[in-house]
Amino acid sequence: MSLLVEALISLMLITGGVFVFIGSLGMAHLRDFYMRLHGPTKATTLGIGCMLIASMGYFWSVDGHIDIQELLITLFLFITAPVSAHLLAKTGLHLRLRHAQKTQGKPIELRSEEVGDKPVPHPDKGHG
Repeated sequence: MSLLVEALISLMLITGGVFVFIGSLGMAHLRDFYMRLHGPTKATTLGIGCMLIASMGYFWSVDGHIDIQELLITLFLFITAPVSAHLLAKTGLHLRLRHAQKTQGKPIELRSEEVGDKPVPHPDKGHG
């Protein structure tokens, strides 16, 4: 394996590790549900993507052919993470979860026909 390939693989692994670390810090540090969605869906997705690309590069340089598994995992991750984040955010809006002052507003995604007179009861609050 050439030095250039090793350097590129190492750079991708370090970049991926930094993204995953930043995403984890964001999930632990940010104040409300909506802000916490950004950690795992944006930074961590890029981090895992970088690590999978580094894995593809390593096995391509060692074996001489590209393994399709890492490519499929990366594609699946990049497709499913934004969709699941959107569904979680929409659920949070529907349940009217508390949010920090920074994220307060009247989102156009939650139209009046989507919400009844009362919000959906939260499991901890009972059905009153």
